[in-house]
Amino acid sequence: MKHEERKDFDKEAAQWDANPGRVKLAHDVADAIIREVSPTREIDALDFGCGTGLVTLRLQPLVRTITGMDSSEGMLAVLGSKVHGLVNMRTQFLDLEKGGKVEGRYHLIVSSMTLHHVPDPAGLIAQLSGALLPGGTLAVADLDSEDGSFHGDNTGVLHPGFDRARIRGLFEQAGFTAVREVTAAVVIKEIEKKGTREFPVFLLIGKK
Repeated sequence: MKHEERKDFDKEAAQWDANPGRVKLAHDVADAIIREVSPTREIDALDFGCGTGLVTLRLQPLVRTITGMDSSEGMLAVLGSKVHGLVNMRTQFLDLEKGGKVEGRYHLIVSSMTLHHVPDPAGLIAQLSGALLPGGTLAVADLDSEDGSFHGDNTGVLHPGFDRARIRGLFEQAGFTAVREVTAAVVIKEIEKKGTREFPVFLLIGKK
């Protein structure tokens, strides 16, 4: 099911927020992060794979600073158009597949619906761990294992969701403690020839 060709997120950026289901999912994930992590104005946060900032901007009023990081310059341009006047918000381009490294030090790192596009989830989680300050928190949201129906077009989808136990293991392997999970959202979609399906989205949280 894997489609190794990269998805052209630059091409989709301008219309990304026009999908109400996508916006709702991002807000549900952000609300779950807020509920489970309780971010405060004393912390610096990173949203890895931020896209157009649907999660980033939900967290922005609650933290001291937040960086939106993504491998799509088109997505970052859309986010940049939203953040005029927000002095605690910045964007940063990073392409892991071209050797980029996650830099900076943060109290909180979040990532929503990005992991299934990453060739090496274990390597990414280890990198994010390295960018966290002692006592920091990582919160990663993605799909539970599914049969490839969720996206329709699976270009760039390298993993058909994840078994939660696997991601928990990657967290623990990277040195995280007090790892826990919640269901952040359930996406309901009408799938051609398969009827209505529910796709749970987990949120895995760990402390460094």
